[in-house]
Amino acid sequence: MVPTRNRRLVLRRRPTGRIAPDTFGVETEPIGPLADGEALVEVAWLGIDATQRTWLNPTSTYIDSVGVGEVMRGAGVGRVVASRDPALAEGQWVYGTLGWQEYAVARGEGLFGVNPVPPGVDPRHMLSVFGVSGLTAYIGIERVLRVTEDDVVLVTAAAGSVGSLAGQIATLRGARVIGTAGSASKVDWVRDVAGFDCVDYHDDVGKALGAFASDGVTAVFDNVGGPLLETALDHLALHARIALCGSVSSGYTASGYGRGPANYMQLAFRRARMEGFIFLDHVADFPAAFGDLAGWVGAGRLRWAEDVVDGLDAAPAALQGLFDGTNLGKRLVRVGAGAGPGPLRRTSRDVPHQDAVPRV
Repeated sequence: MVPTRNRRLVLRRRPTGRIAPDTFGVETEPIGPLADGEALVEVAWLGIDATQRTWLNPTSTYIDSVGVGEVMRGAGVGRVVASRDPALAEGQWVYGTLGWQEYAVARGEGLFGVNPVPPGVDPRHMLSVFGVSGLTAYIGIERVLRVTEDDVVLVTAAAGSVGSLAGQIATLRGARVIGTAGSASKVDWVRDVAGFDCVDYHDDVGKALGAFASDGVTAVFDNVGGPLLETALDHLALHARIALCGSVSSGYTASGYGRGPANYMQLAFRRARMEGFIFLDHVADFPAAFGDLAGWVGAGRLRWAEDVVDGLDAAPAALQGLFDGTNLGKRLVRVGAGAGPGPLRRTSRDVPHQDAVPRV
């Protein structure tokens, strides 16, 4: 039976600090008839990414802000339950920007629209290792930093969905890698599962970097900003490269995205380069990225964690939790029964599924 009502989370008021209970509201709306070229998708999984917090602020960044009264934007996967689009058949699993809602009306619109999940892939993995997280990690390591076996690499937020993959990709390229994480259990997970060295950022990171790389780090993949970035700048090798991926230490609130490092002149002293990037600017590299990621996953050489919370109503707290450090790896929201069984929250030593291999 085709559903007639859709439940969705809409932005009620822009938060100035933390996401609050009144930031989002629940609306139920009728689902109208489909037009030609449209399909109705039952949303099964939502991917929660720190960048979504920036979309709640009034000023746009690399993408427009979500408007007050609009459904919250977000990547998701789901199953087509009704269709008037030959490219999106009923029963097909699809991925794309589905939003924080139970049902989405979608069109097949190429790369940035809603597209079928490749055969043989667990749909939710299109939100992690084959989605934003995997592509961001790959582009940062491969295209921005161009890591080789001669590098000594620092990855901040190394137990997160992006950092954990970035560190592993650098290791696969032969580099020596050290990460930072926010608890002993996360440090253990990075060392024991992701397979590279790690230090708790509450400890003396500068001392750890001095011991790990006495001549300095040659490449930095930064997800955190703030004091950790300053520490990295103080431990650069000559001609080092820094890829700015995120600044989660700022909370991405309306007051800004972090202050500039007080010791930025280390870039001049070390003749180093610091570059920001967004994976969407590297569409031409996506085929190579998918090919390499698929090969590594198929060979069991990439591992990732999935941190699952249940229910659409849990999405706001799931997003805020990324800035509170409550997640390990990729945070996913299981929206409904159609999602099927999924992993419970991973412990520090659990190894998640690695059986998704896209055909590219």
